[in-house]
Amino acid sequence: MRRLIGFVVLALGIAMAPPASAQTATKAQAKEKAKAKAKAKAKAPARLAPTVADFVYGKDHERQRLDFWKAESDKPTPVVLMIHGGGWVGGDKSGYGTVAALKPFLDEGISVASVNYRFIAQAMEQGVEPPVKAPLMDAARALQTIRSKAKEWNVDPSRIGATGSSAGACTSLWLAFHKDLADPKSDDPVARESTRLTCAAVRGAQTSLDPTELREWIPNAIYGGHAFGFSAKGRSRAQEFDLLIENREKVLPWIKEYSPIELADKNSPPIYLDYPNQKQAPAAGQEEPDPTHSAMYGVKLAERLKELGVEVVLAYPGHPDETYGSPTKFLIEKLKGE
Repeated sequence: MRRLIGFVVLALGIAMAPPASAQTATKAQAKEKAKAKAKAKAKAPARLAPTVADFVYGKDHERQRLDFWKAESDKPTPVVLMIHGGGWVGGDKSGYGTVAALKPFLDEGISVASVNYRFIAQAMEQGVEPPVKAPLMDAARALQTIRSKAKEWNVDPSRIGATGSSAGACTSLWLAFHKDLADPKSDDPVARESTRLTCAAVRGAQTSLDPTELREWIPNAIYGGHAFGFSAKGRSRAQEFDLLIENREKVLPWIKEYSPIELADKNSPPIYLDYPNQKQAPAAGQEEPDPTHSAMYGVKLAERLKELGVEVVLAYPGHPDETYGSPTKFLIEKLKGE
C-alpha cells in the first residue's frame, strides 16, 4: 500500500511539474527582467551626495526633510530652493539631486536645497485646513530653516531664490508673493527667520486656484479642488473641481490666501515663468491639451506683474525668452547680481 501511494505521489509530481521548456523560458524571462532593471538603473541620472542629507526641518511629519548641497566658496553663498512637483499628492526631493540640475548652480558658487513636504492626503489626515496649507507652510519652514543655518552652511540669507515645476512652481510663487511669515517675537529661532525670496523661476506653474477665474482662462480647467479639501477616494480631479465651483463662496477666503496671483504686489521679486510643453498659442477661452500646465496661467500672471511694475519673463514655444535664455540662467544672474 505504501509503495502504491509512493508511486501515485511521484506520478502526480511529474504531472504537475512544468515541462523543461517552460522552466527554461521562465528562467530566461527572469534573466531578461534582471537585465532590463540593471539597464534602467545604469541609465538613471547620477545623483550627487548632499552635503547635508535628510535634514529634519519640522516635527509634524516624516516628510519634513531637506537635502542641502554646499557650494565651494570663501564667502557666504546664495541658495536655490528646489521644490518638487506632483500635484501636492506625490513626488520626492530626490528628483532634484541630479548632476544636471545641481552643477550649473554649484559651479557658479550657488548652494542648492531640495525639499520634501506633506501631501494633501497627509494634511487631510492631520486636519489641516485647507489641506494646501501644509505643503506651502512646509516650504516656508524649510526656507526659514536654511536661513537659520546661514553660518553653519555658509549661506547668504539675503540671496535665496526658488524653483520648481507644476505644484512646486505654484508653491515657489506663493512664497515669492506672500507677506513675510517671520515672527520676530517667537521663542523658536527658526520661526523668526524671513520667508521672502530674492527671485523665483518656475516651470508649468499654476498661478491661480480660483475655479471661476480658471474657467474664464481655460474652459477645460480641472485643477485645484483637492487643495481645498474636496478630494476623496475614487473621486476624479474633474469631480473635485466641480465641488470647488459649487463651494467657491464658502472657501473664497482660502482661495484669496493661497492663489499666488492674489498676493502679488509692487514689491514682488523678479519672476521667470516657463511653459516648455505648451502645444498651441495660448488664448483666453480656448481649451488646452494640458489645462493643468497651460501657458495661460503664465500669461495672466505676467499681465498682472507688468501692471505692478514687477520684472517678469514669460517663455513658451513660439514665445522665447531672449533676455536670460533659461530659468537657470535667470536664477544665476539674479542671485549673483551685485
